[in-house]
Amino acid sequence: MTDVSIHPSAVVEPGAKIAAGAAVGPLCHVGEDAVIGAGTRLVSHVTVIGATTIGENCVVYPQAVLGGPPQNTGHKGGRTTLTIGDNCTIREFVTMHTGTDNARGATIVGNNGNFLAYSHVAHDCTVGNNVTLTNGATLGGHCEIGDNVAIGGLSAVHQFVRIGHNAFLAGGSMLVGDLIPYAIAMGNRAKLRGLNVVGLKRSGMSRAEILALRRAYRTIFDPARPVAENVEIARVEFADSPAAMKIVDFIGARGKRHYAVPPLKAGADDADDDES
Repeated sequence: MTDVSIHPSAVVEPGAKIAAGAAVGPLCHVGEDAVIGAGTRLVSHVTVIGATTIGENCVVYPQAVLGGPPQNTGHKGGRTTLTIGDNCTIREFVTMHTGTDNARGATIVGNNGNFLAYSHVAHDCTVGNNVTLTNGATLGGHCEIGDNVAIGGLSAVHQFVRIGHNAFLAGGSMLVGDLIPYAIAMGNRAKLRGLNVVGLKRSGMSRAEILALRRAYRTIFDPARPVAENVEIARVEFADSPAAMKIVDFIGARGKRHYAVPPLKAGADDADDDES
């Protein structure tokens, strides 16, 4: 552990691996099976236990607990893992659990994540890159979260739910069904409210592709026909739109949950008033 800064009050158990340039602050506890990447800083009062690997250049704030055992009665105590990518910010009181030994056995968090105070990543979740969980946001077990997803404060995501790339879940929502890529959902239980056009523009998506995506969204959720039929129409009509095909493929690869749909009395694209 050459070139590692460890405060005298910290507890680093034998066997822990801490890379050069990392810092372990006051009153932290790093367990024997933990791996801390280069340049990562545990500010103070941080607990890293279990088979937990934290990537490079992360910052973990006080009272975060990473690598606790899963809150799952099916888990029998076997070795399971939590892996966190590079350049993540993990704020106060965040909790992330390892996987379960009767399931995939691993919880995986991507790079450049921003996990605000009191947010939670449960067992066996897969979280993509550039994901933000705002204060108090909670993921149930086995969730799959795509890249560039933002989840608002005090929102909860039901276990086994999938959220597609570039989607946005508004604050105070309860999401019990899969959320398609590029969409906005809000409410209890959350419904689709249109496309995340602001996020799409920030990602650099062209105006032409956004317009094609809007048309595909309206086709898929046209109330005149069943969604399954609409999806097949969209598969043909928008075959030259990679973004639209991501939505079509996402719906086609259904998991264990249904998917969120627009409210019955709402327009098919009611959260997006940018026609220009």
